[in-house]
Amino acid sequence: MKKILDYVLSALYLIHFGITLLVFHVIQVIAFNVFGKKAHKVSVDWLNFSLTFGLYLTGARIKLRNLAQLPNDRPLIFVANHQSSYDISPIYWYMRKYSPRFVSKIELAKGVPSISYNLRKSGAALINRKDGKQAIMEIARLGKLIHDEKASAIIFPEGTRTASGDMKQFQSGGVATLLKRAPDALIVPVAIDGTGAMNPKGIFPLKSFCALSFTVLPGIEPAGKKVEEVLAETQEEIRKVIQPGSFAVRS
Repeated sequence: MKKILDYVLSALYLIHFGITLLVFHVIQVIAFNVFGKKAHKVSVDWLNFSLTFGLYLTGARIKLRNLAQLPNDRPLIFVANHQSSYDISPIYWYMRKYSPRFVSKIELAKGVPSISYNLRKSGAALINRKDGKQAIMEIARLGKLIHDEKASAIIFPEGTRTASGDMKQFQSGGVATLLKRAPDALIVPVAIDGTGAMNPKGIFPLKSFCALSFTVLPGIEPAGKKVEEVLAETQEEIRKVIQPGSFAVRS
């Protein structure tokens, strides 16, 4: 019975997901070209709202928790673990106040309605993993952007998804490059739990009735510390939240 529900509810959500991408692609194009960047950002905010809370169609239980008091007058670098592609919309929606841009693989810049358009127009860092120089230049550009705008970047320093929740060691290169161009940025850990269990492999079916949690943890000042030390501290704070027995109950 549970397997049948997985298929039925997954199909329902994926229909919602596809319609959302198509509708908001049109809305984004109109907003950006007719009304400008601010209107485009509003359209992206609501795109991510729809993608996030549409997950209720799978029976998911979604918990967004903010344990940080974040400043408005300096750039922020949100550093998160990465369990699945369903990590992205909730983080964006929850942190939309800080105009977040992602560090993303360049392949996503084409071919995906709404998502590709937003990545190209928002100022996200689109990196070619086979071209180290290009990747560094893109991340550096994003660092300068968040420094100038007092905005935020979101980066997944594991470099790949780990559905099991057992994090790979955080790599320092991307965060180090962001900090070089935005030296006054605050590092903010984000703990993601449950999306890997919901989406252990492929895109269909999703597991129904999963507990999904997204926790923004207190910021870590990077000044006077090596980037590797900052990331080790960040990863340890995330690990405390997502380890078995934390508030996010696995399905």
